[in-house]
Amino acid sequence: MTFDQMRGPSATKVAVLGAGSWGTTFAKILADAAAASGVERDIRLWGRRPEVVDAINARHRNEQYLKDIALPPSITASTDVAEVLSGAQLVVLAVPAQTLRPQLREWKHLLPQGALVVSLMKGLELNSDARMSEVICEELGIPASHVAVVSGPNLAMEIAREEPTASVVACSDFGAAAWVARSCTAPYFRPYTTADVVGVEIGGIVKNIIALAVGICEGKQMGDNTKASVITRGLAETSRLTLALGGQAQTMAGLAGLGDLVATCSSPLSRNHTAGRLLGTGLTLDQVTAQMTQTAEGIKSAQAVHELAGKLGVEMPITAAVVAVLAGKLSVDELGPLLLSRDLKREGDY
Repeated sequence: MTFDQMRGPSATKVAVLGAGSWGTTFAKILADAAAASGVERDIRLWGRRPEVVDAINARHRNEQYLKDIALPPSITASTDVAEVLSGAQLVVLAVPAQTLRPQLREWKHLLPQGALVVSLMKGLELNSDARMSEVICEELGIPASHVAVVSGPNLAMEIAREEPTASVVACSDFGAAAWVARSCTAPYFRPYTTADVVGVEIGGIVKNIIALAVGICEGKQMGDNTKASVITRGLAETSRLTLALGGQAQTMAGLAGLGDLVATCSSPLSRNHTAGRLLGTGLTLDQVTAQMTQTAEGIKSAQAVHELAGKLGVEMPITAAVVAVLAGKLSVDELGPLLLSRDLKREGDY
């Protein structure tokens, strides 16, 4: 039997683990997609905070992360992960990247057999340098064909407001990717599919680091030429790492590469752009972290990406500079001149 035949045209029971802005927004996408296609879908959202869960159930709101956005009544929430996972065909993970492994170890015995797991996370694990799909396969003991990744220009608030957005679903099993895509095709959310899981994940990881650099430039009141230069060269170094890991160059020219990079580097809604801008104004990393209400994954993943690039012999000067700034080894005033002082080369050289 094919994947589609085993699971039907789309998911009917979905568990979303993580009630932050993107997890809650993706639950809304799944609910709106079901309503648009006339499918009955049970969507359960797990959250750590009882006040967030209670607000979702009582008022159909997640004011903590999505302000006054109304959530469909088909979404229910609970702090009981066993209740949320029970019977789920599709399990969506939207937790901070660095907490994923220990949480999966707690949840593994609760995962329904045969469920397909979707990662919304855009981070690289510290110490292991593992991508989130790799952590999921390792900890849950499931094949790569049962793990999909959703990425692209995914600014949660814009999507929650139902502003038109396209994204990418990646899985080594194309049937599984197509099944997930059908499950999350809403009137305002258009998913494309690919088998390039590596490229999609690396694009989503490195763009956060480049957004930190662009934010620093903005905080230093540098102009659009500077920011465009950092974005473009940032795409080049993201592409180098992607190719070294076996990903595809064409992915970098698509939604999970260029699309996500532009959105994250240019929007004030981007956590990483905001964190970089605050650093650029002269705040310390501790002060920035204290001001941020949500995780800026680039701060957490930058060191892991830098280490991975070193192991592979991939040159990533912007990433290296951001890591030095975060470690206090380089001031934000030195960032721009350092990048411009590199040896001259042809633009197309990777």
